[in-house]
Amino acid sequence: MSGSADLDIAVILPCYNESAAIGKVVRDFRQALPEAAIYVYDNNSTDDTAAVAEAAGARVRHEPMQGKGNVVRRAFADVEADIYVMADGDGTYDAARAAELVDLLLDRQLDMVVGTRADDSPEAYRLGHRTGNLLFNKAVAWLFGDRFSDIFSGYRILSRRFVKSFPALSEGFEIETELTVHAIQLRMPVAERPTVYSSRIEGTASKLRTYRDGLKILFTILRFIQHFRPLLFYSVAAAAMALSSIALGYPVVVEFFQTGLVPRLPTAVLATGIMLMAALSLAIGLILNANSRSQLEMKRLKYLEYPRTPRRR
Repeated sequence: MSGSADLDIAVILPCYNESAAIGKVVRDFRQALPEAAIYVYDNNSTDDTAAVAEAAGARVRHEPMQGKGNVVRRAFADVEADIYVMADGDGTYDAARAAELVDLLLDRQLDMVVGTRADDSPEAYRLGHRTGNLLFNKAVAWLFGDRFSDIFSGYRILSRRFVKSFPALSEGFEIETELTVHAIQLRMPVAERPTVYSSRIEGTASKLRTYRDGLKILFTILRFIQHFRPLLFYSVAAAAMALSSIALGYPVVVEFFQTGLVPRLPTAVLATGIMLMAALSLAIGLILNANSRSQLEMKRLKYLEYPRTPRRR
């Protein structure tokens, strides 16, 4: 790590009830990155997470708003560094690879390196998590761009310009999805490296709830489509309404040409109204698409306000 010894590196570890694991995690990152400042953000733990982390040498801070997204937002706002290493405090990520990932960020002048998860035991990933991870990765790749293979990895090395331009609007585990979309949207230089993803340390339990958090992530992706790709979102809605209008109105039109009468007037009015709503939806999509492009330009300019990843000195 001689190339980054004169850079400020911050390791950020969000934690909630991880007293059984956090001490080892802090020590492992200290061994891998001896020059780094290690921050443990305690998110209303009811056990001794904060005390154990402090005893291990971490700088302990507290975030009262529950949720990983809230912790990341607070940490990114408060911590000043050249390079940020983000991982979970449960001991599942390979801290020994941190120096290698930081070197990759520096060598290639990147804004984000993702440590993709290659689990070394059947217990590391539950079946529901594997399936959900695959489906959501495919969805994000199709909607926003195929640049990442593991959008839910919590092991990331980030540049200062990434962190300080990141809006961090998510509250919970959907924060990783937002990090991924932010990088894709601004077409940042990024890379991935496979890292060992281990089963949790005995005495700890996953805070991720498969169905509850899966629904949150699904709604987050839908919200991102509406916000970042409004023309697609409202065009699909417009197409659905137009097809419904045609299905309702076609028999009425056929009957009118055959008899010259419109006996099913309510159906005709309903079909007309739905078609007007389809046209309105398409117009909204076009307007919001122009607005979204303007917002993207502003985000890009904000991103460029910060210097690029420092070169080796």
